[in-house]
Amino acid sequence: MCYNEIIEIIWLYIQSLLKGGKNMISLVTDSSCDLPKEYIEKYGINVVPLTVSIDGKDYIEGIDIQSKEFAHMMLNAKDLPKTSMPSPGKFAETFKSLGEMGSILCLTISSGLSGTYQSSCLGRDLSGVDVRVIDTISGSIGHGLMLLKAAEHIQEGLKLDEIIKKIEEYKRRPNILVLLDTLENIVKGGRLSKFHGSVAKALDIKVILGNDGHGEVAMLEKIRGKKKFLKRVVEKVGEMKEDFSDTIFGITHIDNIEDAEYLKSELINKYNPKDVIINYMGSTMGTYAGKGGIILAFL
Repeated sequence: MCYNEIIEIIWLYIQSLLKGGKNMISLVTDSSCDLPKEYIEKYGINVVPLTVSIDGKDYIEGIDIQSKEFAHMMLNAKDLPKTSMPSPGKFAETFKSLGEMGSILCLTISSGLSGTYQSSCLGRDLSGVDVRVIDTISGSIGHGLMLLKAAEHIQEGLKLDEIIKKIEEYKRRPNILVLLDTLENIVKGGRLSKFHGSVAKALDIKVILGNDGHGEVAMLEKIRGKKKFLKRVVEKVGEMKEDFSDTIFGITHIDNIEDAEYLKSELINKYNPKDVIINYMGSTMGTYAGKGGIILAFL
């Protein structure tokens, strides 16, 4: 731990004492946010894990299995993995443990992709604790970036209502792209016929999906060939926003660090953003994205 980090921790502790402790805001989320571990630890974010079943065996995400391990296991599994949302009881347990410290803000994966939001709301009701739950209508690192913004706003000293207002503003511009290198998992999941999947593979067709604004994914473009595909992704980012000087990009991938690093380099060269975060994709979105899949998000 460097000198500046130690000073930052001491300062945050002093601030909490000056506030009397009970005015603190605790952040809770689920493990599908795909935010790198160093950010989770830096901001003291409380993570309630999902469960993923691979070939009949259950694993607790982030505890029994890490994202990098999941990618390897999924690619070698007989069937598609299945994810299960955390139970309301798990959320209630977390909320109760934080209730004495002050306010609680919980951000979850889109309710259009998982039942985690509904489970967290039930957990709130069971806990008897005052918890504000927000459906990010996003997934993977798109959800993670909103969590990161919330953590930064807490450090800035913003009040809970002010932070919630800002998160709601971020939700109105869901800048997230899901990049499918292969349609294999879409076929396995029954969302595309084997025939159309075979045609797409033969023609080397890549797919760009995006958030439809309601928390579900929608088809945006189909592109033939990897080189054109990645080039188009970088161009499309420029069509979605003008000023990137204060922008943080998030990139998650399924065993595809080469393309993730390529996109990072291109985004930095073309848009000069504030930062670019790369991480492995977890089980929730990774099961949809499949081999080589990438999620690119920014705020």
